[in-house]
Amino acid sequence: MAATPRFRNDAVAAPDADPHLDPARDSASADRKHPVDETLPPLRMFTSGLQHVAAMYAGVVAPPMILGPAVGLTPKETAFLMGASLFTAGLATLLQTLGFWRIGARLPFVNGVSFAGVTPMVAIGKDRGHDGIAVIFGAIIVAGLLGFLLAPYFCKLVRFFPPVVTGTVITLIGVSLLPVAFNWSQGGNATADDYGSTTNITMAAVTLVIVLALRKLLRGFLQQIAILLGLVVGTLIAIPVGITDFGAIKGADLVGFPTPFHFGAPQFEAAAIVSMCIVMLVCMTESTADMLALGRIVDRPADERTIEGGLRADTLGSAISPLFNGFMCSAFAQNIGLVAMTKVRSRFVVAAGGGILIVLGLVPVAASVIALVPLPVLGGAGIVLFGSVAASGIQTLATAALEKGENALIVAAAVGIGLIPIAAPDFYHAFPKDALVVLDSGISTGCVVAIVLNLAFNHLGRKPDPDPDPQEQSPAAAAPVAAH
Repeated sequence: MAATPRFRNDAVAAPDADPHLDPARDSASADRKHPVDETLPPLRMFTSGLQHVAAMYAGVVAPPMILGPAVGLTPKETAFLMGASLFTAGLATLLQTLGFWRIGARLPFVNGVSFAGVTPMVAIGKDRGHDGIAVIFGAIIVAGLLGFLLAPYFCKLVRFFPPVVTGTVITLIGVSLLPVAFNWSQGGNATADDYGSTTNITMAAVTLVIVLALRKLLRGFLQQIAILLGLVVGTLIAIPVGITDFGAIKGADLVGFPTPFHFGAPQFEAAAIVSMCIVMLVCMTESTADMLALGRIVDRPADERTIEGGLRADTLGSAISPLFNGFMCSAFAQNIGLVAMTKVRSRFVVAAGGGILIVLGLVPVAASVIALVPLPVLGGAGIVLFGSVAASGIQTLATAALEKGENALIVAAAVGIGLIPIAAPDFYHAFPKDALVVLDSGISTGCVVAIVLNLAFNHLGRKPDPDPDPQEQSPAAAAPVAAH
């Protein structure tokens, strides 16, 4: 009905116009692709995808680097796990971006090994060698299948994520990632002699300045890949400084396929399964928040169906990963920051990154080239990336009507509790280890607190108010959300 007056007004404005032109123009407008569904020229697709890989590479290989020695694997076996993690991260990313049936968010959504599972996996497999890995893989398979079955129900929680909740969670995602960038800037290994050295921190600062300068001075496509260019320039500068390690290239194999069940058939132990199922629920909560954040950034708000598809891709990717010796997959929030900063919203760019990850998993020598980027250089760029996520959260909070009701109190309490694992890492040291899976994640705790307080203050026992509640999903209240 709304279209009728529009066409009538057009006719009055241009009475002599050919009436057949208006439908054609409308058809062309209808056929115009959303930026998320656009494909870019091959060179731009590759370089932008490579930029996503560079931003996430350290996060993908870090969990197997930690887990391998903890369970008693040799350095060569640990390197095999790293390659397998890259390969399975690529598969999971393709599931998310391209999708099939009702699987995949079809957003520029990057998947990789979840850090949430590192602590329980170390506890499950410590000093058990191949048996420990087999038990971990068995638990991940069960947790992934359970999550896949729960996805259609879990996605309905989206109605509990109004701007006051999503803005809080997105801000916590960015703030929670910043310590990772600070750790990288110091060298990444707290036991190393040069950890926190002036050389490392200066190198991080130089990279940060380079990225900011490139964003300011460049235009168009080159501005969009400023992070990648900054990493390249920073790495070149780091070579004469002496913090670039070429050892990975010298010892890397040319080809290495992640042989299915390389460490033996999966084993199923009840305690391990329960632990990984808890981790899966944590990952699903964080992925839901990440999809809501990304949907706002790319101007395609994530509805229940999008979140259901995204969770199915997460959980299916997790269930498949152990087949190729990979681990539980979840969203990588650092890449959301990259999308926010570069404004490149095409999901096919991230799909190209997924393809690159698969190649890196199959060609270890190629993966070692990416590994040349020193962590201090990556840390300098990470400050911009992760800060961009926090800035997006603050922008979302600006639409949350914090002056109404107790919304400001909700944000204050959720952010305060969410910052505990960051500001005081040992705060929960006396709690059971299973509880630490949730409590050690500021994103998860902050998300739960924001949801509970939003329900308590804005829904339960609320009396009718002539002044519209900003949390109600009326057309007027939803308008600011849709604008993002």
